[in-house]
Amino acid sequence: MSSAFVKEPDGGDVFEDLPDRPISEHANLVTAQGLAQIEGTLARLHEEHGRAQVAADRAALAHTARDLRYWTARRSTAQLMPAPDSNDRVQFGSTVTIARDDGRRQTWRIVGEDEAEPNEGTLSYVSPVARALMGKSVGDVVQAGTGEAEIVEIR
Repeated sequence: MSSAFVKEPDGGDVFEDLPDRPISEHANLVTAQGLAQIEGTLARLHEEHGRAQVAADRAALAHTARDLRYWTARRSTAQLMPAPDSNDRVQFGSTVTIARDDGRRQTWRIVGEDEAEPNEGTLSYVSPVARALMGKSVGDVVQAGTGEAEIVEIR
């Protein structure tokens, strides 16, 4: 069929159908810092959405509306976890240092999915490495990627 007879959406209309961001099926566990990040993101998005409304910027409206839906859902399901009560075993919120079998030492804090940034030293509690570490103690050896690692410190 010729495209001359097909009603294509105008440029701005395409943005109205942005798919929602996927939401994890895992419990939305957060640290106090993670909860503050969610609330800060929501405040920023509300401001951006207001500016987009004033400017009648349909693309920005669509993007901020989608992100507001995501972060509003994440805020409503956030489960604030208490700080670890001891350093005996790895738990949500613990900072763990491992020594890999190739000699590298790595330190991560185990946090919620939305606040995890492995390059900045935070791991999602549902990541394979974090799951291997949970409940373990200093001296335990765990599978970390393709090799093994020993837990050398828990804070």
